[in-house]
Amino acid sequence: MRLTALAERYGTPAYVLDELDVRHRCRTYAAALPGAEVAYAGKAFLCRAMARWVAEEGLSLDVCSAGEIAVARSASFPASRMTLHGNAKSPGDLLAAVGYGIGRIVIDSAAEIVRLSALVRRRQRVLVRVTPGVDAHAHPAVATGIEDQKFGFSLSSGAAADAVRRVLAHPELELAGLHCHLGSQLTSVPAFELAARRLLGLMAEVHKRHGVVLGELNLGGGHAVPYVAGDPELDLDDFALRIMQVVRDECVALRLPEPRLTIEPGRAIVNRAMVTVYRVLAVKGGDGARTFVAVDGGMSDNPRPSLYGARYSVRAVRAFGAGARMQRVTVVGRHCEAGDVLAVDVPLPADLRPGDLVAVPGTGAYNHSMASNYNMVGRPPVIGVRDGTMRPLVRRETDSDLLARDIG
Repeated sequence: MRLTALAERYGTPAYVLDELDVRHRCRTYAAALPGAEVAYAGKAFLCRAMARWVAEEGLSLDVCSAGEIAVARSASFPASRMTLHGNAKSPGDLLAAVGYGIGRIVIDSAAEIVRLSALVRRRQRVLVRVTPGVDAHAHPAVATGIEDQKFGFSLSSGAAADAVRRVLAHPELELAGLHCHLGSQLTSVPAFELAARRLLGLMAEVHKRHGVVLGELNLGGGHAVPYVAGDPELDLDDFALRIMQVVRDECVALRLPEPRLTIEPGRAIVNRAMVTVYRVLAVKGGDGARTFVAVDGGMSDNPRPSLYGARYSVRAVRAFGAGARMQRVTVVGRHCEAGDVLAVDVPLPADLRPGDLVAVPGTGAYNHSMASNYNMVGRPPVIGVRDGTMRPLVRRETDSDLLARDIG
């Protein structure tokens, strides 16, 4: 399947998603963690087709809003295999989860315990999100396992143990287990091992104090994937082997029945399955000054470089020949911000010109899901590809879509 043909048919910018790559990574996770639950983190990227692929591959799904629930529900994703996350779930989020009969809801504040107890019509399985105080050395914007941040109940302060006690006091709620998440782009297996030990220690305390055996241990996701050459990656096989061993050994030492392990990869499933295709609009600079290559997208379809300083590689789509001279350029977007930069100091052919296509790989996670309408630019389509065929999964947003919401 040629990107030039896809660009001609569907326009640019466009997200291009490889279905077979997604399915392959789902199967790789399931094979690496036999007996464990693998739940795809829908916040990375979600549409109805993606929900169907994940369901067909036997994975579970975690969601964090009524909107994500609506997408999964419209794709008939099994409610029993879904988990609702979020540090501040709205009444609408909880109503949507209860209304669909979602399997588990992760409790993230004391207020949620009371709010959820008042809403449920049948006994609801819940997990308590624990902040284990583990520094996995993530970027500060995505570090979620350390103290003094918005997610979960602190383990060291006793807040997590108190949350467990509160949940157990509500007969409408069934405490299924504990949850934690350490951050994003993590490569440190010892950080996950430490988190597992600390949560299992709390499970042992719950068993001793309340006589309750918790059957689920959810260690979240955040597994690192490479974006540019030389980036580190989490070794999945090593992770799986060591985590399952730690859980077994710790449960023996604590005299606990072994809980079912849940892992929540999102980026690791979808990121490398997607590329974004842009058309060059302008080439500026040269003669000793920095050269800027401006494309027809930018921070509205990929805000991550502006948010986190994320790095991407860029490839020219047309053939330039083996002897083509390369130059270092900065690829920028079309938006009215100096910070609208997609990639800095990347090699592209020196004779790149307006009208050429470039592709940015590794854009499956948090690109479409964070996309905006800045400057009233419509969001790009998502085009699915499989075995050389292509079909739209999410259509391009139009001016009519933008105006439909503006009822003033």
